[in-house]
Amino acid sequence: MGSRGLARLHGLFAVYKPPGLKWKHVRDTVELQLLKGVNAGKAPAPEQRVRFLLGPVGDGEEKELTLTATSVPTLTNHPLVCGPAFTRLKVGVGHRLDAQASGVLVLGVGHGRRLLTSMYNAHLTKDYTVRGLLGKATDDFCEDGRLVEKSTYDHVTREKLDRILALIQGSHQKALVMYSNLDLQTQEAYDMAVRGLIRPMGKSPMLVTGIRCVFFAPPEFLIEVQCMHETQKQLRRLVHEIGLELKTTAVCSQVRRTRDGFFTLDDALLRTQWDLHSIQDAIQATAPRVAAELERSLRPGLGTQQLPGPGQPWDSRGPSSALGLESCAGP
Repeated sequence: MGSRGLARLHGLFAVYKPPGLKWKHVRDTVELQLLKGVNAGKAPAPEQRVRFLLGPVGDGEEKELTLTATSVPTLTNHPLVCGPAFTRLKVGVGHRLDAQASGVLVLGVGHGRRLLTSMYNAHLTKDYTVRGLLGKATDDFCEDGRLVEKSTYDHVTREKLDRILALIQGSHQKALVMYSNLDLQTQEAYDMAVRGLIRPMGKSPMLVTGIRCVFFAPPEFLIEVQCMHETQKQLRRLVHEIGLELKTTAVCSQVRRTRDGFFTLDDALLRTQWDLHSIQDAIQATAPRVAAELERSLRPGLGTQQLPGPGQPWDSRGPSSALGLESCAGP
């Protein structure tokens, strides 16, 4: 593959992580598929060198052996001799998902690994759908954990659940303002609130910016959660705490991320699309939106890592080096 093809590998893209797989396995699989695509390109024609070969010359019965100058290919760089051209490619991972969770997982390749840092500094919200089961509690808040308690749930109604969710959202909204360190009486705070940019620009506990019930059929219920600075275990614990507030118990049976910042399920590549050309197309399709959203979300002074436009050069090391590609031939 030429340098032009490698240049299209710089940026962010999203994949759909199925449940039961660790994020490291997903990353390693994507790296392997990208390496296969990079090395599958048509190899350049081998260099020719002149060698003097000994051969018979003459038409009679007595032929003389003479050295003849002949052009032969050099095989020192042939893939069957030195192996594949590239042996390693670095892929960065954004906000991670644990093994039980599924959904949107953002990856970065090449200069996109630096964009992952900008995405982290923007403190963007993420959307989840969380499924719960009423009537039992486990040691790890998961449905398949060790059962520690059973309880009745006949008294739980949709109205009671909605009331609890409204209380949770209200308490987290107050915490969001507190951790944002903003004076709500200023014009700056008002402008940020209008643009939906009030968020902590440092470390904080999990903050829920929105939560609502979208399905209720006891013992099952499904809630949509918009949050930041969360872990999937904290979301499972949230289901447990909702059960306690409803004077019963609850466990989490599913955590699915539907949006990570500006990447949604529509942007996520399925397992059958984890190949070089699909990833290149995904990077090119989302690059303008990534640059625009990061510029809008980051505070002045943080800056953004923007991808060079068409025709603009990469750094002096070239696209292969910036991608983290390692050749078996060494530097």
